[in-house]
Amino acid sequence: MLSYLLGVFTGSYEMKDVILQLCVIAFVWACCLPVHESAHAWMADKLGDPTGRLKGRISFNPLAHLSLPGTLMMLVFGFGYAKPVPVNIRNFKKRKQYFALTAAAGPISNLLLAIVFSLFANVANFFLVKNATSNTALIAAYQFFGGVAYVNVALAIFNLIPFPPLDGSRLITMVLPDELYYKLLSYERYTMYILFGLIFLFNRIGFSPIGFLTRLVFGLIDKLTGLPFGLLLH
Repeated sequence: MLSYLLGVFTGSYEMKDVILQLCVIAFVWACCLPVHESAHAWMADKLGDPTGRLKGRISFNPLAHLSLPGTLMMLVFGFGYAKPVPVNIRNFKKRKQYFALTAAAGPISNLLLAIVFSLFANVANFFLVKNATSNTALIAAYQFFGGVAYVNVALAIFNLIPFPPLDGSRLITMVLPDELYYKLLSYERYTMYILFGLIFLFNRIGFSPIGFLTRLVFGLIDKLTGLPFGLLLH
């Protein structure tokens, strides 16, 4: 988001680009992050732990999931996180496996949302190409839905990083010995600062692993969802 604002001053972007990006981030924050967190709580509930459900975390109300640092990250970097869903692994019959499945539910929900919104973007693009039009509403819809799909992919990739309290750190419970995993968790308050520092460092040197992987996965999703529309145009 900051790059867009700076781009307005340097002439790289127009104000409409900033407004579009703000709309995308607001939509993702209000509609997609709640799906991500609800997916965690829903999966945990289905696997035997009702903690998240009883805490009101199966909800599409964004305020139920708000994390100020994670929201600020979305505004600055275009990806972030919400308040972690409480999970009591003692309620799981298979603690490691079920905890990992609960963690995976969030990023999977983002990838499914990315597929849905990529389809919407390709529908808009189909009518643009078919009618050889420069309809402003269709162009805005194509850019908006494509942007929402892209940010959902970024959220999935970011949350799969194996740094506590991100989902990726929960997934490695399946492979790490208990001693090592609990030691990693004990440094949770510091790992996010390390992660922020690494993201800032990579951005400074002009290479973002998250951005690279996001573009790769998004490109694949866009190709697959656009395939049937491409066949219809030929």
